[in-house]
Amino acid sequence: MAKSKNQVTHKGRVDIDRDILLSIINLAAKEINGVESLTNQYLPWYKKLIKQKSEGVNIKFDTNSSLKVDVYIKVYIGYSVPDIAYKVQENIKNSLNSMVGLKPNKINVHVYGVVCDKAEAGENA
Repeated sequence: MAKSKNQVTHKGRVDIDRDILLSIINLAAKEINGVESLTNQYLPWYKKLIKQKSEGVNIKFDTNSSLKVDVYIKVYIGYSVPDIAYKVQENIKNSLNSMVGLKPNKINVHVYGVVCDKAEAGENA
């Protein structure tokens, strides 16, 4: 059973499932032009078997309910890594805020590889 994030409003409490947050973050990262994929390469092999749903995303709630997000991506060659990382951070922040009303305290983007475009790889082969 997945842990959930609770939000208390003036009308009641809202429970947000952890898998929903992971999905929002995953989609927000993949929307950015230049991001090839999210990756679990940072995990040891035995944890890769367990954490298939959270591919490339790690979230943690601190004691004061602030959200920390770590995203692990691969980017296409020819794109500016700092620009992509900034765009990924902004898109995740905006997506979480607009969809579930959360403002993450920290968003870390880890680039774990650069991938040649499939079309370019075919021409060079």
